[in-house]
Amino acid sequence: MRPIQAELLDGGGLYREVVLGKLAHARESVWIATANVKAMYVEHGGRFVPVLEVLDGLARRGVALRLLHAELPSRPFREEFDRRARLVSGGLELKVCPRVHFKAVLVDGAWAYLGSANLTGAGLGAKGEDARNFELGFVTEDFDVIDRVTALYEAVWSGAECRGCRLREVCPDPILPAEAAPARKKGTPAVRLGQPRRLSRGRTRAPRGGAG
Repeated sequence: MRPIQAELLDGGGLYREVVLGKLAHARESVWIATANVKAMYVEHGGRFVPVLEVLDGLARRGVALRLLHAELPSRPFREEFDRRARLVSGGLELKVCPRVHFKAVLVDGAWAYLGSANLTGAGLGAKGEDARNFELGFVTEDFDVIDRVTALYEAVWSGAECRGCRLREVCPDPILPAEAAPARKKGTPAVRLGQPRRLSRGRTRAPRGGAG
């Protein structure tokens, strides 16, 4: 064990520090891990806008964006995503893994948030204090914490965890190619997120949600 320097935040403090303070000003990369994804709004340029507008601006500046999530994003999020050609064409890379339950934001490989809040309005979004979820999380620039979070993220993102995963048969979009892992059982539906991992359209429905 060793001490680390970190700041514990809650409620609106998470929104102000993680989203407004760091994510919106990223210079090189933003990696987000979340269980749920919804059409969250944030303050930007003196008004409230979808978080995808902020991410679109980052992509325009060449910031590398990744979103690792467990469930299909909400319908409003998908509709907003579809309107942004830069994100659809690869400006925001998305991969799904049903086992992802950790919530993290890594900015420029040098700053990390870890906590309970999802990428939703009631989690990391701009909802009022009397309407948002009760959330806790900490932020840090500790090199070891960042290295360990990065390693887990990259292991999931690259498909390294797929080979031995016992949930692969029900996974909507296995990251590891089929020839490199056990075959899917017959009759198990597949939901493909496209190339590069675009959001599903058509018959796919948004997940039944809670407060998120």
